Amino acid sequence: MEQEATYRGTVYPWQCDHVGHMNIMWYVGKFDEANWNLFARLGLTPSYLRSTGRGMAAVQQNITYKRELLAGDIVEIRSHLLEVRDKSIRFRHDMTNAETGEIAAFCEITGVHMDRELRRSAPFTDAIRDAALRHLAEPAEA
Repeated sequence: MEQEATYRGTVYPWQCDHVGHMNIMWYVGKFDEANWNLFARLGLTPSYLRSTGRGMAAVQQNITYKRELLAGDIVEIRSHLLEVRDKSIRFRHDMTNAETGEIAAFCEITGVHMDRELRRSAPFTDAIRDAALRHLAEPAEA
């Protein structure tokens, strides 16, 4: 399922390292911002997380860097839900240079739905699970 962007932004000069490329810490930060927009689409909103004592924890994250991003580049991330389980989801973020359309990096993350008080994984509600299944990517997109 094609999705609207989960993140749009710019690379600022202060986000670049000593060789002039966006530093890896900023890739992670931009992917993290995309996480929260994707989660909100599934019903994992800030108000849901606060009112239920739930949270999301990344248990695995793999980033592949394809092309450097430079100061002034416009960045867009589109996110695709790859797998839904009782207590976890696996998804992919594709970060592109919005001007050129080239993939700069992609990130695959496994996130676990947590009970913050018990510090243990917890099943998704039926409503969140149903929303996630509606957003599940087609196999060709994975």
